[in-house]
Amino acid sequence: MLDLLLTPAQFGRDITPEYLVSALVVIFLAIGIHEYCHAKFADMAGDPTARIHGRVTLNLFNHFDPIGTMMIIFTVLAGFGIGWGRPVPMNPAKMRNPRWDHFAAVAAGPLSNLAQAVVYAFILRGMVVAGIDAPALVLFAFIGVTINLALFFFNLIPLGPLDGMWILGTFLPSRTADRWTYWNMKYGMYAFLGILMLGWFTPFSPISLVLGPPVMALRSLLTGL
Repeated sequence: MLDLLLTPAQFGRDITPEYLVSALVVIFLAIGIHEYCHAKFADMAGDPTARIHGRVTLNLFNHFDPIGTMMIIFTVLAGFGIGWGRPVPMNPAKMRNPRWDHFAAVAAGPLSNLAQAVVYAFILRGMVVAGIDAPALVLFAFIGVTINLALFFFNLIPLGPLDGMWILGTFLPSRTADRWTYWNMKYGMYAFLGILMLGWFTPFSPISLVLGPPVMALRSLLTGL
């Protein structure tokens, strides 16, 4: 599964040295754990493919693609952010319940980002309640919430190559799902990149328009800020 990243710069955050360091650490954890969860759930379902490829590991460096990682660094510096981890190989045919086990393995990635956002929010609220004066840690936790919520919602977009394409396909009739998957594998990436480039090169950003409100609403709910 290809995991593309929308950074908080899309939501009004300034790119400062403190922000950059915090964002890169959060991104490393967010994408690495996301990919690990894909692999772990596929492995638990009986598919050995990810384990054979060395992906059922908490060594998060194993989940990063060199080019995708360089893209993360360069584009975070540029203020928008896009990158990807190494896709986790899966074979649903080897799972005990191919349809629903594959659904769980795919959904585990975005859900791991939601869980990480909750952890960062818990840390942030704890610091506020305890009256801890540590601006750098507050910024880190706030960025952790935002990036992980952005990844959660971003990966739910039902357009190839994002996880949402596979999640939606689970609930479609068999023939429709096959056609949906075929279209996404052949054309989905181009459609997706076209939508992204609208936000990069024009004042109109469909991604920010769609993701901004739910990310900010859930961030406010989790953090109380």
